[in-house]
Amino acid sequence: MSLPFRSGSCAAWSFRSRLPSEVSRLSCTDGAAQAAFDQFTLNPCGQLLRVLLMRPSRQVGRKHYGSWPLSTTDAGGELSASPRKTFLGHPRGLVVLFFTEMWERFSYYGMRALLVLYLTQHFLFGPAEAQGIYAAYAAMVYLMPVIGGMIADRYLGSRKAVIIGAVLLVAGHFTMAFEGSGGKERLTIGSTVYELQVEGRDQNRKIFAVNGAERTQVTIAPEGVTAVGTPAGDLPAFTPAGSYSTEKTRDLKVGEPLLFLALSLIIVGVGFLKANISTVVGALYEQNDPRRDGGFTIFYVGINLGSFLATAACSYLGFTYGWAYGFGLAGIGMLLGLLTFIFGQSWLEGRGGPPVPVQGRSILGVPLVPFFWIAGIVAVFPTWLLMQRHEIIQAILLPIAGLTFLGVVGFTVFGLKGAERSRMLVAQVLIFFSVLFWALFEQAGSSLTLFADQSTQMPSWFNAGYTQMFNPGIIVIGGPIVAALWVWLGKRNREPSTPVKFAAALAFVGAGFLLLAWASGNAANVDFRVPLLFLFLTYFLHTVGELCLSPVGLSMITKLSVARVVGLMMGVWFLSSSVAHIVAGWIAAATATDTVAGVVTNPALALQTYGSIFSTIGWTGVGVGVFLLLISPLLKKGMAGIH
Repeated sequence: MSLPFRSGSCAAWSFRSRLPSEVSRLSCTDGAAQAAFDQFTLNPCGQLLRVLLMRPSRQVGRKHYGSWPLSTTDAGGELSASPRKTFLGHPRGLVVLFFTEMWERFSYYGMRALLVLYLTQHFLFGPAEAQGIYAAYAAMVYLMPVIGGMIADRYLGSRKAVIIGAVLLVAGHFTMAFEGSGGKERLTIGSTVYELQVEGRDQNRKIFAVNGAERTQVTIAPEGVTAVGTPAGDLPAFTPAGSYSTEKTRDLKVGEPLLFLALSLIIVGVGFLKANISTVVGALYEQNDPRRDGGFTIFYVGINLGSFLATAACSYLGFTYGWAYGFGLAGIGMLLGLLTFIFGQSWLEGRGGPPVPVQGRSILGVPLVPFFWIAGIVAVFPTWLLMQRHEIIQAILLPIAGLTFLGVVGFTVFGLKGAERSRMLVAQVLIFFSVLFWALFEQAGSSLTLFADQSTQMPSWFNAGYTQMFNPGIIVIGGPIVAALWVWLGKRNREPSTPVKFAAALAFVGAGFLLLAWASGNAANVDFRVPLLFLFLTYFLHTVGELCLSPVGLSMITKLSVARVVGLMMGVWFLSSSVAHIVAGWIAAATATDTVAGVVTNPALALQTYGSIFSTIGWTGVGVGVFLLLISPLLKKGMAGIH
């Protein structure tokens, strides 16, 4: 989600930003409003806004939607080309930033593809608990860059913030590679205790009951425990339900604390890095340099390339050789990104520095750079505590979000009049609807990943992690098509308004779940698994919805908000993304069914539960989309001339 504003021109531009920024079509329709905005960006809040808008794709984790141009020209000055050394016509620093961001996205999406599966299979968290951890992690990842952007903009500068963030990310990803003993589950039949061991990580994994040297494959179903083949030792051939018990334990001394430490390092690292690296891209170009569009397009290709390759490579290693290999590869990717950025400093030519020299400046008597190194490390500790009690994140975040939203509504109703009031109200309505969209869309990292693992029929060479390739792959192919469609319709004055695009997004994401719900009830095989094609089509519909909504998200905020509170409204937009992940966690938890040793015990019930929840949220998405479409004329009128 991010990018710099263009002032002094009212030309439309497009950009994409689902990690911190949104590809947006920005247009200026009011010279006075533009001037007010230009003045606003000179103060600290406005500078924070500029940082927020300079970040790559959709919030901390979102990819650029293809190769359309990003118009990101700053105010003032004639068009100028830099006489500096170039590479393929662009500043050489773009090469450094391209590979830095590609490897950072490689590490992020590589880890994301494995996380929920790792929690359920290695640590043996129940599906509901695992999805709650993932939701809290994602909510924090989307929120922290707001703070990181402010720190860089007011104190450190983007380059130093990127290095701090990258170091923390390297530490976090390599810490994830330490598996530890994870979780263990024991089966007790009578007075005999068996340790349950699992072979494999794909959908064909097997459970074995082990007692000393005796080892027997078993299946655990609602009817009871059944030995596969001749049971070893005292294990009965069949033990009915109610005649046995299971107990889970986890490595609470080393493994689990290190897991949450790794997630906390990544959260804080993302906060420093994601808000700032694309700021450095913008700093490479002089004011009104016509090459900036192409430069940002090349940069965002790195985002998509990294996310697509990571889900393939990290999933392959994680499933084939072990979780440590998948997470380790993500760590290597981030390390390559850090080294690229450090050794490429000379190519950046000092761009992305602090607003004023840091020499001689201090906080609490500590020089600025060491202070924020210490602050970044210290911030990991409270984050670590919160991640171990992720329900506290909900308890803190939701009231803050609610009070903030009510405060903005109150300011709008009682402090504004006329077109300013109506535009602000429309912006708040659309933010509210966007929470539902992202809550449904973000099932990708949680319930849809577990659906792939538990209830999807996949080829032997395919695993659940690979399904995370669908979204970036479709974006690479479909992004330019959708962008071209809007341009084609715009030339004919038929481009849908922003409320209509939001409505379409909700309808598409809802339709994706309805398709999967139908397949769950009508297309499953005897093992209660649906064909992979239906999951792919669901991702296709979801991505089309994303392409309708995400590219206009930040644009909508900047166009409809009153200039003096644009920064606040941007904060509300990013806060709403965090809230959406919390809501997504609630939805995902509702799909959970019982597992033993990370394996579903009742595949029929699991598929039925998925189908029921997907049907409910699918109809909700479509219904809310239709409702938004019906009121879109009213919202368009309230936009008072803004498209």
